[in-house]
Amino acid sequence: MILPNEPSLPMEERVMTDSRFGVRRGVTRLALTLATLGGLGAAAAQTAPAPSAPAAERKDPRALDALGAMGAHLRKLKTFTLRADTTVDEVLLSGQKLQFGGTLDYRVALPDRLRLELRSDRQHRDLVFDGRTLTMYAPRMKLYARIDAPPTIAELVQTAERDFGLAFPLADLFLWGTARSGVEDIAEATHIGPAQIGGHRCEHYAFRQEGVDWQLWIRAGAAPLPCRIVITTTSEPERPQYSATFRWDSTAKPAAASFKFSPPADARRIQFARVDAAPAGK
Repeated sequence: MILPNEPSLPMEERVMTDSRFGVRRGVTRLALTLATLGGLGAAAAQTAPAPSAPAAERKDPRALDALGAMGAHLRKLKTFTLRADTTVDEVLLSGQKLQFGGTLDYRVALPDRLRLELRSDRQHRDLVFDGRTLTMYAPRMKLYARIDAPPTIAELVQTAERDFGLAFPLADLFLWGTARSGVEDIAEATHIGPAQIGGHRCEHYAFRQEGVDWQLWIRAGAAPLPCRIVITTTSEPERPQYSATFRWDSTAKPAAASFKFSPPADARRIQFARVDAAPAGK
């Protein structure tokens, strides 16, 4: 048994039928690397591509340099808290798009402790990593599951995706600035210009790669933190989007108790299901 509808964290990409609403979800997520999203859909494949500029001309070095500087700054952080206001699109069978809102709250002590509280219109989930185990808790259902985990957050987000189909929201925050960032998969990179987000002066960039377009706003100055991201799944004809706007506290030092999970007395432990597990009776 696994958590109902799990893992269904809001950035997981899946297309399914929801019998209650007649929904075909084409939900975009920022996965372990953006390149893990699927290839172009059939509709795009049927259209002959227009002649394009050489690859070097489609990659503005200012955009790539900004991405590198942001990744380097993220890797210098030792502790932080982050709150993100999110939206995610779901697509009705009629083609109409619905948008659902939510929040993500991260408390992080690198390299090996993390707490995430996810609250959305559809679900509540807590994820707690203490350097040895990962626990997922569904507070409204009083269910939790726990697995042994690798020793670092960067390893955890990849192992959870590969072995359990569990995609951490905004997992690239822990991979940008490393050899696993997927920056080599970027096909186009553009510097758009300045913007104001949350009272901070930011620079707006746009990137394209197979199956996904994404925009990133990066804070200007000595602390180039991401301010906002918008991801569009281009492999779906409706082009559903995911967005997150960030509020950082890079000086916060979360209490050690933040990374411990003690189940409530009325909570019931269940099991994570591995993605390669055979169905019962097989």
